[in-house]
Amino acid sequence: MKFLLAPLAGFTDAPFRRLCFEGGADVCFGEMVSAAGLVHGSSPTRHLLETMPGEGPVAVQLFGSEESELAGATRIVGGLVRREGDGRAVELNLNAGCPMTKVVRTGAGAKLVDDPEKVYRLLRAMAENTDLPVTLKTRLGPHPKDTRIFELLDAAERAGAKGIAVHARYTSQMHGGAVHLDVLSEVVRRAHIPVVGNGSVVDAKSATAMAETGVDAIMVGRAALAKPWIFGELKAALDRQPGASGIGDPFETHLKYILEFRRQLAERYPGDHIPSEDAFASVKMHTHLFRYFSGRPGAAALRARLNTVRTLADIRAALSGGIML
Repeated sequence: MKFLLAPLAGFTDAPFRRLCFEGGADVCFGEMVSAAGLVHGSSPTRHLLETMPGEGPVAVQLFGSEESELAGATRIVGGLVRREGDGRAVELNLNAGCPMTKVVRTGAGAKLVDDPEKVYRLLRAMAENTDLPVTLKTRLGPHPKDTRIFELLDAAERAGAKGIAVHARYTSQMHGGAVHLDVLSEVVRRAHIPVVGNGSVVDAKSATAMAETGVDAIMVGRAALAKPWIFGELKAALDRQPGASGIGDPFETHLKYILEFRRQLAERYPGDHIPSEDAFASVKMHTHLFRYFSGRPGAAALRARLNTVRTLADIRAALSGGIML
């Protein structure tokens, strides 16, 4: 069974993806990339497409609601892949599942679940403008009384999509509540393209239940944030394969990759504003690095101290009297 890192806005940047590859992930999704932002030349949006040495295969996920913008963004991604000679981008994915208000109110993300024919048109616009495989990530429907996933599957297949990732919840559930594996099983039964299962896979038990639906691969999201080596553990449990070789100290390794990535951005985009090392590291500290201390003795006190950090020196000083990972 293959295991994929789910796209998580604000989290699945290049340093974190690299850590997840070392932890056993087969493919990692990047953060959602705004098609409109790419087409209109937004520097921060371009930065989301950056990969770094040490990463494995990466899936690029776009969100948007306009055919022309998704077609243009698709061409931009293809141009970057060819120009940089970077073979890490192996898939282009349309987000039709994010339930966050700022995405839905633009007509994108989970709002697209309401209109399978629009999903067909958007996927078609992408497929006609790239040589990369185009896939769809979506949900079961707006709410339990309105299941749309079979119409969405049909739209994806008609548009030439090469796969579909299904978060086995409804939009109304956001990221909580029951995962409807019975519906996912029916999707697998009807599909003529590979199906990836997503939704609350956090351990061997939940991964086994997801695998029993017959999906071709399993996507792990929030459970990887504090445990990027979870992919290797799940492979070992399900496939009886050796686990990942290990990440060592995840905090130190992640911090090292964050600083390497910041230097890469500064070199690649000399005309863009790239935060200083201190600012870049402190922001990522609050996004990612706190999570590695969860549940450990002394974690609460260390987290409180780290909450005040503003420089690399502050981070090092806080950790010098901290806890063992």
